[in-house]
Parts: sequence; structure tokens; C-alpha cells
Amino acid sequence: MPRVSTKCFGKVDYAAEAVFEFPYGIPGFEEETAFLFLERPGAHPLLFMQSIARPELCFILLPILSADPHYKLHLSDEDLAALRLPAGRQPLIGRDVLCAALVCAAGDGRPQPTLNLLAPILVNFNDRIGIQVIQTQSGYSHRYPLIPAERQMEMGLCS
Repeated sequence: MPRVSTKCFGKVDYAAEAVFEFPYGIPGFEEETAFLFLERPGAHPLLFMQSIARPELCFILLPILSADPHYKLHLSDEDLAALRLPAGRQPLIGRDVLCAALVCAAGDGRPQPTLNLLAPILVNFNDRIGIQVIQTQSGYSHRYPLIPAERQMEMGLCS
């Protein structure tokens, strides 16, 4: 059984069929084309997208419907082809594809963690292939608050 070393989870055994191919990589990480999706107890619904080649590269994802239950996905014919999905019909989130937002840690200019709803990660479950899609006409933000403003106020995180 193959094993991958990870920065955050130590050594992880996996089945070869658990690897998802990202033929174009992820913007900024185009050379990274093979990932595992890991779940950790106590972190649900978060997912961890671990690079097979780089132990230090692990993206944190949140299923998009956990962030926005009304999220609308609009894929071009090129996106559908890249995901090996039939043209002419939008896939159903959770049935045809995993659609997840990248979690961006707090940092300079970002006092709280945010989600990138503008460019979700999409994965075709059946063919184990994924892409990141930038939905330029969607109106979604790349800095959607992970914790809604009203909840931040309740928690004393903002004034």
C-alpha cells in the first residue's frame, strides 16, 4: 500500500484508487497534480486536500453548501469537459461533484479566516478528477467570511 508523508498528519497509507488527478494543478501550484482527500475526527465538515508529491502542501476545504446552502455553480463547456462530465447540463453538488471552498487563514489584511467562493475546487467523484474553477461572472467573493458577521459579534471577534 502506498504511503505519503505529510507535514500535518505524519505518514498516511492510502489506496492508489484514492488519488484524485488535477491535470492542470491548482492556480499557483500548477505542478501539483495528485491529491488525497483526508478527513480528521473533530474537524468535520472540513476536508484536507493533501499533495502526494509535497508533504508541506495541504489545502483546507469546506464543502460549499456548508458555507452557502444556496450556492449556484455555473460551469462552462470547457470546465465540464475537463471534469469529464456531459455537456449541456450543470452537475449537482454532492451527487455529481464535490464542490468545496478553500479556507484562507487569517493574516495581513484578513483578521478572520475567509473562504474562496469565487474559485471553488470541483471533483468528479466517478472519474477521480478535479479542477479549480474561477467563476468570474458569479458575484461570489474570494474573501467570504468563514464566520458570519453576526456570529463574530456574538463571539466578541469584531466591534
